[in-house]
Amino acid sequence: MTTRTTPTPHPAPRTALVTGAGRGIGRGIALGLVRAGWDVALVGRTRAHLDAVAAEARAVLDAAGRGSARVLVAQADVVDAEAVAAAVARVETELGGIGLVVNNAGVIEQRETDLAADDVEDVWRVIEVNVRGPLLVTHAVLPGMLARGSGHVVNINSGSGHRPSPVYTGYGISKGALARLTTMLDRQYADRGVRVLDVAPGVVVTDMTQAMPLHDERSEWTPVEATVELVDAFGSGRLDALSGRFVRAGTDTPETLAAVADRILAADARTLRLAAYGDDDPVA
Repeated sequence: MTTRTTPTPHPAPRTALVTGAGRGIGRGIALGLVRAGWDVALVGRTRAHLDAVAAEARAVLDAAGRGSARVLVAQADVVDAEAVAAAVARVETELGGIGLVVNNAGVIEQRETDLAADDVEDVWRVIEVNVRGPLLVTHAVLPGMLARGSGHVVNINSGSGHRPSPVYTGYGISKGALARLTTMLDRQYADRGVRVLDVAPGVVVTDMTQAMPLHDERSEWTPVEATVELVDAFGSGRLDALSGRFVRAGTDTPETLAAVADRILAADARTLRLAAYGDDDPVA
């Protein structure tokens, strides 16, 4: 296990940027972070959806007597490098820095099928959105986080990144690649104060999940509040020891993770890795 030094950081601003914030899980995370006391930037492709969530967020703030807290709309397609750079620059200027990024924007194949029967262009579209998006957003926020010596990145991931599936090829590939991005960022920047975590939200009721045939008979869903709880705890620094690893909403909580953190670290668990057949495996 790698020994890490801790930099002397400047306090991270309690500001969060959430991608895909106009609908679904992103909307739920954004509103949950507002309730938890964060200033929040909403990023997504469709301005009308973002404006609607911003109005909801401001109503939450007004009801809580926190009208001075900030909610910012920054429209951008996460696969457009120039749009992402411009959105991040605006958020940093108007919110005074970004302390937490939630890479939530993502898509899945239009059909539930295997690769041979799928449209390879649709498969690639899924990979591009789900990998290029987080890559561009994280690349854009890293300079500010590194200059400050503190910051948190949450990648909204899935068990599909670790478990093979007979369907949704692009989605599985993309989530596996996202898990590798998480481990790479942790290795490169944890010593410089930037922490990163894969958070799987479970199966949340959204337009995307309800359109998936494999969920047709599902009666139990994971509340988005469980994801918010993990994201808030990590962004607040309470789960820093688990940087570079994978947690799942609805199964893990900040309290249960804190209780088993030493076991996770000792076993080097909850991370993307090649399993060896033994101590003598030459590729381990």
